Amino acid sequence: MNASILRPNVAALNAPSPGVPALLAAAICITLAAPAAMAADASSWDGDARSAVRLIAGNARASEALRVGVEIRLAPGWKTYWRYPGDSGVPPVIDFSKSENVKSVTVSFPAPHRFTGEDGSSIGYKGGVLLPLRVVAADAKRPVALRVDLDYAICERLCVPAKGSARLDLGGARSAYEAALAAAEAAVPKPARLGDGGALAIRAIRREAGSPHPRVIVDVAAPAAAPLDLFVEGPTGDWALPLPEPIAGPPGLRRFAFDLDGLPPGATADGAPLRFTLTSGEQAIDVTATLEPER
Repeated sequence: MNASILRPNVAALNAPSPGVPALLAAAICITLAAPAAMAADASSWDGDARSAVRLIAGNARASEALRVGVEIRLAPGWKTYWRYPGDSGVPPVIDFSKSENVKSVTVSFPAPHRFTGEDGSSIGYKGGVLLPLRVVAADAKRPVALRVDLDYAICERLCVPAKGSARLDLGGARSAYEAALAAAEAAVPKPARLGDGGALAIRAIRREAGSPHPRVIVDVAAPAAAPLDLFVEGPTGDWALPLPEPIAGPPGLRRFAFDLDGLPPGATADGAPLRFTLTSGEQAIDVTATLEPER
C-alpha cells in the first residue's frame, strides 16, 4: 500500500480571519446535526472541546474511488491551517499508513481564507473544515478499513498542537453525510489554465526585476465588486513564498504582486511550476504555471 502523508514546512503563530465559505459552513452544520443512528457512516470524534477529528463516508459509486472526508471540528473562535500555511502557521500532517486494503488516498482542500495579524499573514479555515478524500482499494473485492492519524495546529489567541485518529470501514451503503461531502467537494478550487477567458480567471503572470528580489505580477479577471484573494505555492513543501498582495491594475483586470522570496537554498524559479489558487466568494480556481524570464 502507498501511504499518503502531507508534511509541514512552516511553524509560527497568527491571528483570526473570516469564516469558511457559507456553502462549506452549512455542510459542516449538516454533519454535526446528523443523528446518532447513522454512526455507521462516520467514525466517532477524537479530540477535546477545542477541536476534534473524524472520518465520514459519502455514497459509493460504481467504478469510482471511494468518497470519504476528514472532518475537523473547531470551537468558536478557533482556526486551523491550509496545506500551505503562508507566512506563519502549521499545515496538517495526514497519515493513512495504518489503513487496510488501501492502495492510495488523494486529499483535496476546500478554498481557504487569509488570516492577517501581528505575526504576518497565514492561510486556513475558521469554523471547521471537511477535507474530501478519494480512496482506491488495493483489492476492490475486499473490504476497506481507512485509518487516519492527523497532526494539526489550532489557534485562538495562542496556537497549540492537536492530534486526532479515526477509523472507518468503507462499504457500499447509502450515507447520511452525502450532502455534506458533496458540498465540501464543490468548495475545492476547480482546475484551470493560465489565460482562460472565464469570468474568474488568471489571465497573465510575469516576472519583473526588483531588489533585493524579483517581483511577480499576476493579472486576474473577476467581477468588479467581488471579494478576491490569491495564494501561491512552490513546487515542493520547502518553498515559503510570500502571500500575493493586491495592487493597482489595468482597466478591466485586477492585479496582485509578490516578491520572489522564500526559495530553498540552491533552488531557482526558472522552469519551476508555481501553483496559484484564486478565490472569489464561493468560487475558486487552481492554476499551475511556470514563470517567464525577467523583463
